[in-house]
Amino acid sequence: MLAFLSRWAITAASLALAAQLIGGIWFEGPRNGQAEIEHKIVPLLLVALISCAVTAFVKPLMTLLSIPFILVTLGLFLVVLNALLLKLTAWLADLVGIGFHVEGFWPAIGGALIISITTWFLDAMIGVES
Repeated sequence: MLAFLSRWAITAASLALAAQLIGGIWFEGPRNGQAEIEHKIVPLLLVALISCAVTAFVKPLMTLLSIPFILVTLGLFLVVLNALLLKLTAWLADLVGIGFHVEGFWPAIGGALIISITTWFLDAMIGVES
């Protein structure tokens, strides 16, 4: 249970950082101040939960199916795969009415890189075992 909560918090932090740094990734609502925090904390946690579910259930299957592309591109296709999973997360969030958006392929690539690096760094700092 502690591992799940840690993974959820790390994912939420990395999504928040990606939304802050990448212009094509955002949450609906106020743009600054206390109102932004109050309005966006619940959607952020819900999107992080969706992202954890997508990572746990969809990513292994997509990785397995894309092994030839991963081998040919020497692993760079994993960035594209992570971008597609981020777009899937945004689509699922939109289906349930959460105001999370990823506009376009390049913001998804940038967001996937930021989320991957942030998650890797926080996992190393906290020591979460999967």
